[in-house]
Amino acid sequence: MELAYKRVIIKLSGEALSGNKGYGLDDEVIDRICMAIREVHTMGLEIAIVVGGGNFWRGRSNENIDRSTSDNMGMLGTIINALRLQASLENLGVETRVQTSIEMREIAEPYIRRRAIRHIEKGRIVIFGAGAGLPYFSTDTTSALRAAEINADVILAGKTGVDGVYDSDPNINKDAVKYDELSYIEILNKGLGIMDSTATSLCMDNHIPLVVFGIDVPTNLVRVAVGEKIGTVVR
Repeated sequence: MELAYKRVIIKLSGEALSGNKGYGLDDEVIDRICMAIREVHTMGLEIAIVVGGGNFWRGRSNENIDRSTSDNMGMLGTIINALRLQASLENLGVETRVQTSIEMREIAEPYIRRRAIRHIEKGRIVIFGAGAGLPYFSTDTTSALRAAEINADVILAGKTGVDGVYDSDPNINKDAVKYDELSYIEILNKGLGIMDSTATSLCMDNHIPLVVFGIDVPTNLVRVAVGEKIGTVVR
């Protein structure tokens, strides 16, 4: 099979790592996702991963503490997830590096753009933790930012509970209509919410395509990587 891309950002939500639990980490689910990542990496795909932290803490959803503190807590959740992904990938024989936007040199490298690119060129997978290192910025925005910085061809966004972008929540509305292809301006105009407006604008301004697909079946990642028409393509 021939790859459709050379270098990608894989965006994983924290919830994707929790399986049916809805919180925390599900080892079996994580191993299945990592096996799919290893498969496309073995095919020659250059990979960086941005992972969310919603399986531990969603900063914007807590009203009892100030937003900056809450977001900082969420960033720490993403680092737990990044280290867990690293452990599973390395158990599968895939060399990885975790880089964080908040310095914690004892457990991970600080994010340095040129070093990240060099790791990727050497065949390592780089996992970006701690989002952008700033409150009020989501890991969606981090995905768009890192994709622009490392010259990724596309962002592959693995979602749980859905297999693409719909006009309404398909888990609530059985008549929800799935989009095969969208433009970023349509996402903003329709208020679809698949990414926040900052991330959407950043992708649009830098001409970074996005493929949204269901990660509940991890092998979908392989299908997307070879250009199979699943999920929703946003250009």
